[in-house]
Amino acid sequence: MDQLTVDVLRSAIQGQAAAFRCRRRLQPAGGSGDKVFPPTFAGAVYAIERRRVPGKDEPVNCVLLDSVQSQANRMELALQEAVDAGRIKLPLVVVDFSDYDPTGDVDADGAAGRLIDKVGRITSLQVPHRLADAILRDSELDGTRFRKSDRGKALNSVNAQNATPLFELCPTALIFGMWDSTGPKGGLGPKFERAMVSEIVGIGAQWEEGYRNRGVRRDPLEISKNVPVFGDEYGALQRIAEPGEKKAIRPSEINHSSVPFESPNSGVTVEYAEQTTTLSLICLRRLRFPLSGKTDPEVDAAAQTVLAALGLTAATLAFEAGTDLRSRCLLWPDGPMVWELLDRPGEEPRRFSLAGDAAVGLLRGAVEAARQTGLEWPEEPLVLKPSEELVKLVRLSQLENARKPAEVA
Repeated sequence: MDQLTVDVLRSAIQGQAAAFRCRRRLQPAGGSGDKVFPPTFAGAVYAIERRRVPGKDEPVNCVLLDSVQSQANRMELALQEAVDAGRIKLPLVVVDFSDYDPTGDVDADGAAGRLIDKVGRITSLQVPHRLADAILRDSELDGTRFRKSDRGKALNSVNAQNATPLFELCPTALIFGMWDSTGPKGGLGPKFERAMVSEIVGIGAQWEEGYRNRGVRRDPLEISKNVPVFGDEYGALQRIAEPGEKKAIRPSEINHSSVPFESPNSGVTVEYAEQTTTLSLICLRRLRFPLSGKTDPEVDAAAQTVLAALGLTAATLAFEAGTDLRSRCLLWPDGPMVWELLDRPGEEPRRFSLAGDAAVGLLRGAVEAARQTGLEWPEEPLVLKPSEELVKLVRLSQLENARKPAEVA
């Protein structure tokens, strides 16, 4: 296999190549036949459908193990971890709650305007809606609400023909998609489709209809359900009930004593899992990056190459090792990641290897080439401060959540 270089990537961008793709099989870390637990959706059900699969004469049962949205979040997390480790640098917008984080013991009501739990710094790689997220919208840059500041106002004019502001503030929005539905234009706010799409599906899924997962969470103190108690407003033990006292509750309601549990979600077995990841070069090729109001094909190609490198780096860093999706859903790949370039119809795709360090080097090279064309790639984050009302909303929400009793299984 060839090594993927900046020249190869730029040539693919400037040519007619449609996409990079990576398809690979995975098995449960416990070995073939071990159960995996898919995510549950509304109604506590798995996402199950029948699909046609190469090598099978008839459609087979398949179960979604990780959705497109979840895979995008995992890739963004991998980029965040690489930034934190100093491996890569990319434009970020950060909301810094440090001034409001607790510095020691804080009263439950958030005395002195401080939060009960630490929030720290939240970046545009961590918020759900990327640069269009409400957390950024309701924060401030130098005392001005972000979307009313000069930097934030740039979002009001971005589109596929003017993607430069996004490239300089939040390039991942151009890879994983963004819809500015809460901005000043509402539902008419700019939309950017996903260029990077990935999902993991369990092929040949089998499960037992009507079977329920049952067990007991053992209490090492063996507290009896027959000793009634009272809990405080936070769900902690307040006192033991007197004989015959009304409105007492069982210890299990404040998480004491052994608690039996039962769930219809008992996991599935699969023949194998398959991860399919595609990076659309056609999507990236539609984007334009004017500088000083003028569009230059060389600048466009340089920016598109950076975005392609960033997408490939995100996927490689996120998935080159095992894929730990959730409790009891750790998957291990059958082989290394191999990227195929869909270049010319009817011809065999070119195959490229790309390990983590090589991907980081690819991104650095693409960024350096883009800078030569005049594009900016800020390495220092744009730091916002949460508005007073946002801090108050977080504090009151933390207080409300702290008062909620823990759910009994």
